[in-house]
Amino acid sequence: MLNRRALLAGCASLAATGFPLARAAAKSLGTIETASLRGSISATDLGVRPGTSDDQSKAFSRMLHDAAKRDQPIFLPAGTYVVSNLSLPGRVRLSGVPGATRIVYGGGGHFMRGERLDHLELTGLVLDGTNQWLADYTEGLLDLRGAAFLAVDKCSVTGSAKNGLALERAAGRIERTTVSGAADAGIWSVEAAGLTISGNTISDCTNGGILVHRWQAAEDGTMVTGNRVERIGARNGGTGQNGNGINAFRAANVVVSGNLVSDCAFSAIRANSASNIQINGNTCLRSGETGLYSEFSFEGAVIGNNIVDGAANGISIVNFNEGGRMAVCSGNIVRNLSTVGPYPAENGGFGTGISVEADTTVTGNVVENAPLSGLQLGWGPFLRNVLASGNVIRKAGTGIVVSVVEGAGSAIISDNVIDGAQHGAIIGQRWADPVTGDLAMLGNAGYAHLTVERNHVS
Repeated sequence: MLNRRALLAGCASLAATGFPLARAAAKSLGTIETASLRGSISATDLGVRPGTSDDQSKAFSRMLHDAAKRDQPIFLPAGTYVVSNLSLPGRVRLSGVPGATRIVYGGGGHFMRGERLDHLELTGLVLDGTNQWLADYTEGLLDLRGAAFLAVDKCSVTGSAKNGLALERAAGRIERTTVSGAADAGIWSVEAAGLTISGNTISDCTNGGILVHRWQAAEDGTMVTGNRVERIGARNGGTGQNGNGINAFRAANVVVSGNLVSDCAFSAIRANSASNIQINGNTCLRSGETGLYSEFSFEGAVIGNNIVDGAANGISIVNFNEGGRMAVCSGNIVRNLSTVGPYPAENGGFGTGISVEADTTVTGNVVENAPLSGLQLGWGPFLRNVLASGNVIRKAGTGIVVSVVEGAGSAIISDNVIDGAQHGAIIGQRWADPVTGDLAMLGNAGYAHLTVERNHVS
């Protein structure tokens, strides 16, 4: 406990020794201020002024390079700064007042670009591209080619004529940041090297939300967690290349978890040739095509505990013909599917809850209101080692369809609850055509590759 009498005595002693108390207090305060601001540079001290309509590119560039030489952070006061064609030095720590410090693209080439960066931190900044043209040589409003450490935090990126953030070979994190109105994708990462994309809001981008890509299939390890992704279009068309909320392409060991993804033209979450993908605990609403997709040449996918409400198809784990295999699909809720998709229907049409093909378990899922089928097991001869057990299927066109084409591999269909299937509980198909009676009553009907048992139908 502080002794007031001792404190007064100490002050008197200072006065008695000729050390003025006011001078001591001023020195103490100065020390505190110096400590709190140690190493920080105010942009105004380096000739950059907020609120002016003049282009400040030259002064801004000098400021960045001067701070890089000193290896010191820069603080930008609230206001608007108009700049163009900034080339970032190797070390940048730039912060502002969240929502109030605006760096606005003046046009004429690129906004911010950097190559072979050692350390880049952007905090509390609004980066506004004002929808102005970006040159062919740049991929986004913030275009980074090689970043050993990247931290983008509490920023807002808006109005990019290409990608919002375009990253190549980046490590670090993007968090608590808003990206909106990009004419391509919100965040495009290629060849990442330990990247975390977490807690961001990506909205109203015309071709994609968060893209995790590689030039060649290889380990990537990006973590995409806790983001909100909404209203993603497919301006450039196609059958799934565009229009996805979160997309992993050729990127192995990626984790996509705890995201809320809604109103995407194609998939909420789409993994293409992405091995060891984990898609867990996401909420996917109103997808234009397939809600959750693992497709083409992948090995290893875990898709669990997600909600898919509103899509043309719910969950697809397919393309055994391209080598796609090995998955666990469990604990998902899939409901309220549609027969209408963004292109003419293929492979029997839209409206299937869960589709799988090879070396896959489908367990503990609930599918409701799937107008074509609840589960689809295999396609033609592309069926091998599939277990469908312990699922609940309500109000489906057909409860479960399974391939009986020559060359199809083994499937076990057991202990499922099927309620209100209009065209049969379990039906064998040759491609899209039903060719058996209800296997829930007939057993395997002579198809040796099938085991059908203990299913409850009502």
